[in-house]
Amino acid sequence: MGPVDSSRVPRYAGPATFARLPRLDEVGGRADVAVVGVPFDTGVSYRPGARFGGNAIREASRLLRPYNPAQDASPFALAQVADAGDIAANPFNINEAVETVEAAADDLLAGGARMMTLGGDHTIALPLLRSVAKKHGPVALLHFDAHLDTWDTYFGAEYTHGTPFRRAVEEGILDTSALSHVGTRGPLYGKKDLDEDEKMGFGIVTSADVMRRGVDEVADQLRQRIGDRPLYISIDIDVLDPAHAPGTGTPEAGGMTSRELLEILRGLASCNLVSADVVEVAPAYDHAEITAVAASHTAYELTTIMSRQIAASRQGE
Repeated sequence: MGPVDSSRVPRYAGPATFARLPRLDEVGGRADVAVVGVPFDTGVSYRPGARFGGNAIREASRLLRPYNPAQDASPFALAQVADAGDIAANPFNINEAVETVEAAADDLLAGGARMMTLGGDHTIALPLLRSVAKKHGPVALLHFDAHLDTWDTYFGAEYTHGTPFRRAVEEGILDTSALSHVGTRGPLYGKKDLDEDEKMGFGIVTSADVMRRGVDEVADQLRQRIGDRPLYISIDIDVLDPAHAPGTGTPEAGGMTSRELLEILRGLASCNLVSADVVEVAPAYDHAEITAVAASHTAYELTTIMSRQIAASRQGE
């Protein structure tokens, strides 16, 4: 089942599933790619509101069309993509919420789906990675973000939106030979932040690197680092400059353009993308859906990559 036919039903009418796709229950409870929301933002350290991000992305995705010319693919025809609704996580207990997200992700992966997760804050990346690693072993990670998110604790809390990837390294669920931050920038607490990050195995491509070197060179570097490993891509929408994504909790000047982000992702189409997330969309700070539109197109490119790979694997069987 594909999306609702926009020549028969106006785009602004009907349920706001991602890209107007069928719900998971409408396709028998099984999908190749499950688009799932996690309305949770208890782990933020500055501006709240990302709990509303998933639905804002869905609403902005109404204008997405079924053919992706940039990748020469019709993702919703190549594989069954469905909207799996939201994972309801406890907003008052971070530890319980992390466990809930992990268990729900386990169920989706057990059904054979790859996940395209719409956050929520970046705390949710940890339970998602735990679940993916159960299926694939330690995975390569591409982390698009203005920030490192490898700090130790905030106010003594181990699980926050600034700590998921330190926890993931500590738990052995990441392949430390294939870790990269992309788009980082802005002030840090000290040089030790970079030193500790490097010890964990992360390489860094800053937003300035993207500007100076260009998207093709950056994408080539990332492909070489990843190789054929199972890959998880985690995208904090604040990787984009506030001009392109004002609706986020911790904006930083000097970021990437939405065009640069989309082009780098398209350059990763040959990588073995097993699941992905787009997080930190906070619509209360958005203008004219700028951030949500960028996030919806980002999720569309990631979904296209996964659909193409699923179709290719079936042809090779």
